[in-house]
Amino acid sequence: MHALPDTVPVQRILRWEPLAYVGRLGLASPFVVSGLAKLLDFDAALREVATFGLAPPVLFAALVIATQLGGSALFLSRRFCWLGAGLLAGFTALATLLAHAFWTVDGPDRMHEMMTFFEHAAIIGGFIAAAVLVNGRSAPP
Repeated sequence: MHALPDTVPVQRILRWEPLAYVGRLGLASPFVVSGLAKLLDFDAALREVATFGLAPPVLFAALVIATQLGGSALFLSRRFCWLGAGLLAGFTALATLLAHAFWTVDGPDRMHEMMTFFEHAAIIGGFIAAAVLVNGRSAPP
């Protein structure tokens, strides 16, 4: 597969650095919003982690907030995008297995949980792709 020539307008758009940042910001936005919401309403964060049986809830809520906000900040940087992507992808994988284990659900909720599970798998794939594009190879050999 070959890259588009620089004369093609799409290639110039794809190489425009602010576009890459906007893409990473969009991918990180659920984590930024969730982390801020938990930070601003720590009692709700405590109740949320407690529903999953995570104890002590204060420790787990603090770790979730730190991962969501710290991972997002790293992901939005160019230098440590790979690290933020890894933190957020790992967090998403663990949270998805914990909160959306569709194979344990019966009835009409099973399909919803399955779709949510695979949506989260797509987010993990997005983090991998972003890290490769920002900090790894930019095009196939």
